[in-house]
Amino acid sequence: MILYQDAALVVVNKPAGLSSEAGLPARLRELWGQPDAYVGIVHRLDTGVSGLMVCARTPKAAAALTRQITQSQEAYAVLDGRAAPAQNTLPAPVFTKQYRAVLAGAPDETLPEHGILRDYLFKDSRKGRVFPVSRPRKGVREAVLEYRITASNGTLSLADITLHTGRTHQIRVQFAHAGFPLLGDTKYGMAALKEAMPAQKYRGVALCAYSLELVHPISGKKMGFRVVPKNPVFAGFAMKGLKKLTENETGISKRG
Repeated sequence: MILYQDAALVVVNKPAGLSSEAGLPARLRELWGQPDAYVGIVHRLDTGVSGLMVCARTPKAAAALTRQITQSQEAYAVLDGRAAPAQNTLPAPVFTKQYRAVLAGAPDETLPEHGILRDYLFKDSRKGRVFPVSRPRKGVREAVLEYRITASNGTLSLADITLHTGRTHQIRVQFAHAGFPLLGDTKYGMAALKEAMPAQKYRGVALCAYSLELVHPISGKKMGFRVVPKNPVFAGFAMKGLKKLTENETGISKRG
């Protein structure tokens, strides 16, 4: 599970079924044999989603990583037109995450091969669900993501996704709202797909945070990590760009 660690941070490949806020810190402390060790959660993955996460090992590192995330969200807001640049130059995100997902359906005029999804989302904490709404109001937040369909068999499609905003269940809700729910996502629209494909076997949500780039909070060195999604539903697609990672037992690509 641990891909990299030092005195400032730890990078993990979180398995599906392990919660980010409680389960992951407990698992790390168990692995370290340090029940009181500091584990700073600076970003999250849904419990049913697997993939890369970075956790801080000191409050100073947590603050630095949080600043990187904030800067990157502000940069994305400029790049997708939600905010004006402070200067004449376009900012570049320094903390980036890419996701890979299997969608129900094939690209068409409603969901072209590449594009940006924009929605207003309302989180209903009592129901534990997020709903797309038509206009801004109290409690509603704008959600933006960029995607590219990299493979399709006519029934299912493989998509690479970059989040511009970090909303609860954002990827799952936005693609379900577009009519292309994620395979295995029973909360946001998979019932219809199960009726259409009763023989399909599902193993959790077909979503993985497969790429993570950041700047080390102490050394200032750029770091990059990649993993191959382990959910077997990904195996039916040609995993473009991951041949080298498949040959690498660790599945890690560090760039400095």
